[in-house]
Amino acid sequence: MAEADRTEFVELAESAQQEKETGEPRAIDSFIWAHESELPDARRDALMSVIGGIPCPPQSLHQLLAPDFFDRIGPAELTELLRGEPLIAAKVLATVNAPFYGLSQPVTHIEHAVAFLGMETVRNICVQYLLAQAFKPELSSSQRSFDTIWRASSIASELALRLGKALNLPDYGSLATKVVLAFVGHLATAALLPRNAVDEWLMRSRMERAQIEQEVIGLSAGEIGTLVLRLWALPGGLVNDVSDASRVLVTPASAVAPHSVPYLGLSYLCVGLGERLALGDMFALVGYDPTDDCADENFYLRSYLQDPALAGLNDALNSPELVAVVQQMRGTGASWP
Repeated sequence: MAEADRTEFVELAESAQQEKETGEPRAIDSFIWAHESELPDARRDALMSVIGGIPCPPQSLHQLLAPDFFDRIGPAELTELLRGEPLIAAKVLATVNAPFYGLSQPVTHIEHAVAFLGMETVRNICVQYLLAQAFKPELSSSQRSFDTIWRASSIASELALRLGKALNLPDYGSLATKVVLAFVGHLATAALLPRNAVDEWLMRSRMERAQIEQEVIGLSAGEIGTLVLRLWALPGGLVNDVSDASRVLVTPASAVAPHSVPYLGLSYLCVGLGERLALGDMFALVGYDPTDDCADENFYLRSYLQDPALAGLNDALNSPELVAVVQQMRGTGASWP
């Protein structure tokens, strides 16, 4: 990226910090969400050229993300698929034997790992691993930021899986996978930003990051992730859901289809919690009530959380089981590629 863009980013970051320190709120209605179609042709072509250089994941990612995956794939079929992907199988075994699960005896067979972790978790581990092949930091100094994003992805997807199940949301397994895919935009943005600015960008709030991303790159991370997923030819409905979840930042619940409201709201919430827990901005879920979270980035989220399907969310967030899981994930280190 040009030195002028790097200078611009630093100036924007400093401006954001000054505003934060003076306590002046950043009004949500002053932020205009940019879409790809609104970019000048030259800037759009340059951005698409760079995005096009991101390696496509292996074809097996398409198998894992097929809309009918859970209808036609059972534990036996998933085990066979993993046997054909020894590196991914090793990742699954490493995950199940991590301190997080506290097993007294190590699991050495992939079929036992699938049975213990469950189909949804194993699919998310596989998706994370395959995505990791497309995003490798160019400099070792950037590794910490990429690791933080992966850690946030692991925490967020685990939260989505457990909360979706606790709330009896149909298809909660797919919801958790979409949360994993939401971090494609984070990873692509980290690869596009000036190298010396990634750590600073990652520490910003969602609203501040989106503003900086649009100023420096032209689009926010959510829109960039959408472009990447489309270039990879992933299922259209899946890409649209991931894209819509990122737009909860600027979209009231009344503007989306009613059946999508709980899924988009929970996805957006879990991505945000995963980030905050991974970054150390939040240390536990005990006592946390998202409806009382007055951050600008959650302004519209609060309208989604009023959906009847999410009525039990606070109880689920503060359940002893989930609180313990979060503590374990933060204490032992969540599993990421």
